[in-house]
This record gives sequence, structure tokens and C-alpha cells, in this order.
Amino acid sequence: MNFFEPDKLKIGILGGGQLGRMILQAAANYNLFIKILDPDENAPCKHIANEFKKGKLTDFDTVYKFGKDCDVITIEIEHVNIEALKKLEKEGKKVFPQPHILEMIQDKGNQKMFYQRNDIPSPDFFLVENKSQINKFNDYFPFFQKLRTGGYDGKGVVKLSDPNDLSKAFDAPSVLERLVDFEKEISVIIARNESGETKCFPVVECAFSEEANLVEFLFSPAILKKTQEKEAYKIAELVAEKMQIVGLLAVEMFVTKDGKILVNEVAPRPHNSGHQTIEGNVTSQFEQHLRAILNLPLGATDITRPSVMVNMLGEKGFEGDAKYQGINEVLKWDGVHVHMYGKKTTKSFRKMGHVTVTANTLEEAVKYAKKVKDTLKVVA
Repeated sequence: MNFFEPDKLKIGILGGGQLGRMILQAAANYNLFIKILDPDENAPCKHIANEFKKGKLTDFDTVYKFGKDCDVITIEIEHVNIEALKKLEKEGKKVFPQPHILEMIQDKGNQKMFYQRNDIPSPDFFLVENKSQINKFNDYFPFFQKLRTGGYDGKGVVKLSDPNDLSKAFDAPSVLERLVDFEKEISVIIARNESGETKCFPVVECAFSEEANLVEFLFSPAILKKTQEKEAYKIAELVAEKMQIVGLLAVEMFVTKDGKILVNEVAPRPHNSGHQTIEGNVTSQFEQHLRAILNLPLGATDITRPSVMVNMLGEKGFEGDAKYQGINEVLKWDGVHVHMYGKKTTKSFRKMGHVTVTANTLEEAVKYAKKVKDTLKVVA
């Protein structure tokens, strides 16, 4: 099939947020027809998609009807109706990532058991059905408690430090993940197409905002020992191989104080830890995702320039129509690339955009990224 002629192939994306928007921007270069489904009539993808449908991503009939009109179906968010995707797959539609992978990813308990079964290094954990069962593991505190289903972007996660104080604990099926004494958090994004070709993007380092529980800065390349870098790639390749995934897989990992690499979580789609690839790598993660799901040759992933990505979050305490303070100032600086997500309203810590700073050295990129963080504010 010739993908690059209009009306020859229709790609459906479940989700019309910023990830879908950036996939659309990459798809335009290949003349691809993209159809979007999202519950928000003002979703970031609405005005740039070839076709936009408003509808609930978790509703069987809505997802099934949407997919029937597509040749290839993919996602930009995991919280979608799996049964509809399974039916579409059985009827011959290409669904990537595959529905059984999404089903496993939707349940953090199943995800942890997958690592355990396949000898993938990951923090120790226990599974509980409710809050009362947490007391059985008092000798193993502290934990991160993670809801098995429904968590997203740091939501559904709480730190439990004291077995005598469970006031913040969730009373629902959860994973109790033992705290890891880590030095840094890193991520590897790996792509795999139907032919089995795989390519990793260079390892990046993530710095999190404790208050927002979201990535604040992302550094490319990560500063690691060569042995650690090799181990990170080896683990990412192992996870992708065991899943047999088609598409992109972001593998988030801890580097422990004693030098080990442990998998934290994975995401089977373009990911916040790959945004810098648009300006900082030969191929962006968004183009690579399209190449993978269409079984095209995967693009080179080499770093072209060191880069730092800054998440543009809504300022705490502001809610309403978004206003961008300091935008004129940051655009005066060389190597500053601003990406706005087209969201009309802001609220505390909402992802409103990102800025990637490229420079000749990582140190220089870090310096300007910190200036961007201090200067560019999203208020109402």
C-alpha cells in the first residue's frame, strides 16, 4: 500500500492531546491522513487533524465505530477501551500497540508481574486489594502506593512513610512498591516495527518537580557511565522483545546509588521524555512512532545537539484562560524552541507546552533552560 498518497490509508489515533498534536505535525511531512477521537471538543488536535470525532475513549461502541473506518489504529493515551480494540484486531485492523499490551499496561500490578516473570530488574513490590491489607507489610516500609488502574501523570501515586499513618493511603487495589535509593531517573525510548527492527533513542535524564510530581527538566544526553548506558539499552531491548510491541515504548528507569538499573514504569506510546527529539535528534520520536506502526524503516536516532527540555506547566493557583508571560523574552535567546499545546485554559501544573533548548554543550543548554523556567510563566 502506498501510504503517502491521499485517501490511500487512514490512521486513527485514540486521544487528541498534545502527543497526538505532535504526531500530526510529523504526519504532515509524509502526507498521511490522520483521524482523531477525543472526548474534549476543544482538544489540541481538533483544528489540525484531517478528521476529528468527539467521543469517549473508554466506550466500546464509540471506539469500535471509530476504528472500523481506519486502516491502522494507534493511541496517545493508554486509558482506552481494550475490548473494542481486540475486536478490531480480530477483524483484520492493524492496532498498535497491540491490545494485549495495552491491557497489561493499564494495570500496574500486571505490569509488575510481567517484569517479574521475564527477569526484568524492577523494585520489589507487594499487591494489596484495599487499605487494610497494607498493615501486613509494616516491616517493609517505606513504599510508594500506586493504584493498579486509573493513575496517570503522577496521579494515583502516594508515598507511605509511616505504617502508623495511612491517612493518605488509597483504599483500592494497589501496588506497594518499595522505595529505591536512587541517584537519578533516566528514560530510554525504543521503537520496534512489525518486521522486528528496533532502535533506541539515546538515554536521557529526568529531573522531577516534587510538588507537581511531573518532569521539570529533561537532559539529553544523560550523564552515565558507559556500562550503565549499555545496561539501560539492554533492558529496554529486553522489555520490547518480551512484549513484541509494535510502535514506541518509553522505559523509565532508576539508577540506584550502587549503580544498578531498575525499571520503574513503561509507556507504549510517544512520551514526555522524548519531546527533545524534535530539535535534538536526527529523527523525532513522533516520526519514529509513525514509521514503526506503518512498518517503515526506522530513522536514525543520533543526537544532533545537546538539549534540555523544560515542561511548561500552569502556574500554581491560576485557573482560567491561559496567558503566557515572558514569551517575547525567551524567544530572543538562541537555541530556544517553544511548543504550545493549544490548550485554551490553564490550571495548577497542567501541561501547557514545552520548551527545548539546544546548544553546543549540555552545560550551556542547562543554563538557558533554567532561565526559561524562571522567565516563561503560564497564568490566567
